[in-house]
Amino acid sequence: MKTIISYIKPELKRMIWGLSIKFVGTTIDLCIPWILAYIIDNVIYKRDIKQIYFWGFLMILCAAVGAFSNIYANRNAAAVGRDVINNLRYDLYKKINTLSSSQIDYFTVPSLISRLTNDTNNIYRTICIMQKLGVRAPILIIGGIMITLTLDPVLTFILIAIMPLIAFFIFLISKRGVSLYMNLQKSIDSLVRVIRENITGVKVIKAFSKADYERERFYGVNKDVSEKDTTANIVMSLNQPIVNILFNLGLVLVVVVGAYRVEKGAIQVGVIVAFLSYFTIILNAMKAATKLFILYFKAKASAIRISEILEIEQDLDIEEIKNIDNQIALKNNCKSKYHIQFKNVTFSYNKKSKAIKNISFEIKEGDSLGIIGPIGSGKSTIILLLMGFYKANQGQILINGVNIDDIDKAELRNMFGVVFQNDYLFSKSIYENIDFGRNLSDRDIKKAAISAQAMDFIGQNEYGFEKIISQKGNNLSGGQKQRIFLARAFAGNPKILLLDDASSALDFKTEMCLRESLLENYKATTKIIIDSRINSIKKCSKIMVLDDGEIVGYGDHDELLKSCPVYSEINEIQNGDL
Repeated sequence: MKTIISYIKPELKRMIWGLSIKFVGTTIDLCIPWILAYIIDNVIYKRDIKQIYFWGFLMILCAAVGAFSNIYANRNAAAVGRDVINNLRYDLYKKINTLSSSQIDYFTVPSLISRLTNDTNNIYRTICIMQKLGVRAPILIIGGIMITLTLDPVLTFILIAIMPLIAFFIFLISKRGVSLYMNLQKSIDSLVRVIRENITGVKVIKAFSKADYERERFYGVNKDVSEKDTTANIVMSLNQPIVNILFNLGLVLVVVVGAYRVEKGAIQVGVIVAFLSYFTIILNAMKAATKLFILYFKAKASAIRISEILEIEQDLDIEEIKNIDNQIALKNNCKSKYHIQFKNVTFSYNKKSKAIKNISFEIKEGDSLGIIGPIGSGKSTIILLLMGFYKANQGQILINGVNIDDIDKAELRNMFGVVFQNDYLFSKSIYENIDFGRNLSDRDIKKAAISAQAMDFIGQNEYGFEKIISQKGNNLSGGQKQRIFLARAFAGNPKILLLDDASSALDFKTEMCLRESLLENYKATTKIIIDSRINSIKKCSKIMVLDDGEIVGYGDHDELLKSCPVYSEINEIQNGDL
């Protein structure tokens, strides 16, 4: 909660101002029953019309001022809540973008979406309602009791005697609130995950005629959310009937004792009328207080989940380069013999089975490394480690002799142009997808498109680079999408190109032109090319063969044909040299 409170502090002045207005309006509302009692006991019997009009007008004035004050305070509360959540959501989104891949894997994407939307909305509602009712309810309760003391202490004692019982039951029921709402939010995470999977994989679901199966799966998680929400609401809503029962019992006692005291001449009828009005006001305030408890525990559960993200330490991203020697080496481009080095690198995603084991290789600047191997052999993992998305469990990864852990991650990733195995296109123009907010020149964009063999289909459509790509590139073929991915990687003139299965959807002629373009236009660029086809990598300076996370072959094409059985077998299968 401390983290969330830090976002509220900058708005304290506005909150205090709004609460002051709310205090004035609520206090004036409390005066209305007292004025009514005064009119009944001291004005009506005089039959003075002027005084009746005067006190009646005063009641109307109090009601108007109270209403205006409450409306103004409520609008102010909504504005404060809006600004607090705007800043909170922005920082949460910013923090999520800095999480390492392992941290994202730990929290899961659906949970992060739920925290960014549902949890922040719970905080917003609580901030607004706390300002609207968090001050009004206590003032009505305390103020109502104080005024009733002036009317008749005996009847007030009945009211005060009920309060400890109400507080006891509210505390007893509400302390289960946080755990119940935490479990509910986890179920909502699962619901978001299933919805996300169903929407993303709708084509697969339809292709396999599994709509009924997915509907049942959704029904299961939706039912779980409903049941947990119902359980939490039932437990928390027990507050209100208990408050009603106790207050209504108190109201009966007030009427009985009040009637007895009126008969004895201890109080007047107007006091009973006023007392019943105050009793109703206090009852409604207590009901509001029980709603506040429910909202508070919802918000507390959400605040814990949000704080987990905001307070987590960045296990990879470093704001400043701590090692001065490394910083000087980077700025002066003081290179080692090799541009990229892996030294006995071992990594595991789950800390159990190892994705890669004791990987060591070196690449000189301008050279190319082809990586080939069976599915699941650790090829893509090497790229993810090189870009700093995950931290190696053992060993070192160096660029120009500098450990990548000592390089600011923004600076590190600016070195790369990358095409991932499962890359993504945004619902923007072709130009914007290639530029990707880097403010590149038109010349660089066009050059990249030509190098990626994308100009043929870009030039053929009537809008050219301004053609809008639908979500995930659904209005493009697989080959067209891959060429835009390649153009995006080429456009920033990167020092290192990482191409992970980047030509799998290209026809052989286009792929051949692409390989020639790479050799001609990116001679000085260090290249790592992952592919399942030997023809796509056989001209690389070096080729690394992986199997089960280990290097089983390293050398050029001709050397591997002689020395590596795995590589030789792949070549025989693909090229027909049997």
